[in-house]
Amino acid sequence: MNPSSVDVAVIGGGHNGLVCANYLQKAGHAVAVFERRHVVGGAVCTEEVFPGYKVDVGSSVHIMLHQTRIVEELNLGAFGLRYCDMDPWAALPYGDGQAVCFYRDLDRTCESIARVSERDAVAYRDFIRRWTPVAKGTFRAFLNPPTPASLGRHLMLAKGPGDDNIDGLRRILTGYGRLIAETFESAEVRAALSWLAAQSGPPPGELGSAPFAGWHAVVHESGAAHPEGGSGMLTQALAKALVHAGGQVRVDAPVERILVENNKAAGVVLPGGETVRARAVVAACHVVTTFTRLLDEADVPPGLLHRLRHVNVGNGFGMTVRCAASELPDYGGGFPGEVHHGMQLLCPSEQFLRDAYADYFRGVPSRRPPVLAMTFSPIDDTLAPPGKHVLSLWSQYFPYERSDGRDWDQARDEAGDAILETLFSYAPNLRGKIEQRFLQSPRDLERDLGLLHGNVMHVEMSLDQMFCFRPLPELANYATPIPNLFLCGASTHPGGGVFGASGLNAAGVVARALRTGWRRYLPA
Repeated sequence: MNPSSVDVAVIGGGHNGLVCANYLQKAGHAVAVFERRHVVGGAVCTEEVFPGYKVDVGSSVHIMLHQTRIVEELNLGAFGLRYCDMDPWAALPYGDGQAVCFYRDLDRTCESIARVSERDAVAYRDFIRRWTPVAKGTFRAFLNPPTPASLGRHLMLAKGPGDDNIDGLRRILTGYGRLIAETFESAEVRAALSWLAAQSGPPPGELGSAPFAGWHAVVHESGAAHPEGGSGMLTQALAKALVHAGGQVRVDAPVERILVENNKAAGVVLPGGETVRARAVVAACHVVTTFTRLLDEADVPPGLLHRLRHVNVGNGFGMTVRCAASELPDYGGGFPGEVHHGMQLLCPSEQFLRDAYADYFRGVPSRRPPVLAMTFSPIDDTLAPPGKHVLSLWSQYFPYERSDGRDWDQARDEAGDAILETLFSYAPNLRGKIEQRFLQSPRDLERDLGLLHGNVMHVEMSLDQMFCFRPLPELANYATPIPNLFLCGASTHPGGGVFGASGLNAAGVVARALRTGWRRYLPA
């Protein structure tokens, strides 16, 4: 039987919403999570898209989560979460079975880089040395609610050994394309690091995007991993932990409206008029969805809707092809090999990436899109039937709104073919070996996962929408101008990716607000 009231109602069963719910339940509050889909997870979800195959329908690689204590503090191992290490965590094949491999071990990484450029091997070691303290400082800022003071400390103290404050600040404020070009000489290393940095969304020339290349320094300490059984095992474990602690998880339970009484959030309204009252409501969904679909316009403070309509949601930037395959990709060295353990960077040069972005900037899908290929079957034999493999291809760039006027539902297969052609150019053995495929266009990502415009980061990860600016200064501290209504998720600090920091930070704000009052958490 579902109770008619709880302490906290969480809208959305993605990983941030579930993290927030778990910590609030652990703090002694009665929590219920409401998920509109038939399964929890949001963009961290695994489903049997093809019979007998476990397919991630969102994120796959877990890196930033391991910079937190969430897995240990919530004892998620007791609820079925097991991680398979990815090592090397990334590799760029460049012909004849050769690849630049990025291992957790820095020495092995530099040895791999030295095969294409001894100078770049030295430069990479120095790059990691300089960026490690910057990356660690950034992650410390990520694990706390954002304030202008923390942003100032992050920028002014962001320097590596041997840097002065001004040069450290310059590195932060430049674009990752320029940073990489001035640091490395080989086409292979430049392409690998540029394609890794591009995963956060901004193009190589965008000011302030350099940290998207530099933050990978922490991967050499914490590593990268994929949950055994699929990425969704994280959110399944979070849901089980919450229920075990006495909380509720309701699927197939879309929230139709946030209940507002006396100008305060007072609960949620479900289909059929069912109302669950709550002392606090946490919207762990897209910020634009929260204020334009779940709240009546009369309940939103004047001017806020106008500002939200001008938040830079972006025009999408990527799409996926999920495949059932009878072979692994052969990049010239046979299979399985080390390259199949991590992210396979199918991007031959910086210019290849820039050309793809140029197509997108004109409003058309990239004709020759770079691809991030992931094959987890060699490290996790639970994903596919014996002798078969799951192959996920994330590719950029694909605009949500197209200048050619074509509808994505009619053009989806054509874009999927282009993505596969990039794969076949690296692994010709797979032509004819893709047995089934499942495509997710930007329109599909919006429709199925609630990612408006297909932006997996919710809103653009540009400098003016990070830290205390994300998504707007008046919404940056997880509290909102509507008393008892709070936010978490990729729309808020620190942004997208499998991290959980937003849910963790928001839980602290909500728990303290329940004790001391909502107004304490509004920006000055």
